[in-house]
Amino acid sequence: SLANYTEGATYNVVGHFTNIGSLKLRAPVKIAGVRIGSVKAITLTPDKLDAVVTLGIDKRYVQIPDDSAAAIFTSGLLGDQYVGIQPGGSPDMLKEGDQFVLTQNAMQLEELIGKFLVGSDSPKKDAAAKPAVDGADKPAADKPAPQPNK
Repeated sequence: SLANYTEGATYNVVGHFTNIGSLKLRAPVKIAGVRIGSVKAITLTPDKLDAVVTLGIDKRYVQIPDDSAAAIFTSGLLGDQYVGIQPGGSPDMLKEGDQFVLTQNAMQLEELIGKFLVGSDSPKKDAAAKPAVDGADKPAADKPAPQPNK
């Protein structure tokens, strides 16, 4: 299988990402879950400080529209990262040296956990506050208040 990804049998396409997570050299490149190539190089642009990822795609797969999107995914929950390509609808195909117009950064597990913790924190406060307020209002304010007035 590795023979399919030798230097001569691939063409290179580039994607710019602001965060590649833990993507590594030789990580798979996939379309519809099928491996079509691998990550050839990862560099940093000196001016924008974003990651430039060069994908070596097997020359058998030349029918990839040039408006396709490249995203960084994780295999399973804590698995290795790979580049997934979502095909576009352009009549023109990607060729040697092209750049992806649309890229999606790696989802950081730390960010997801942070959002989950922040998101689940506020409903607990509301849920705890409402019964205490409702419970305190009804017995203390509604029932005793009418009795002293009569």
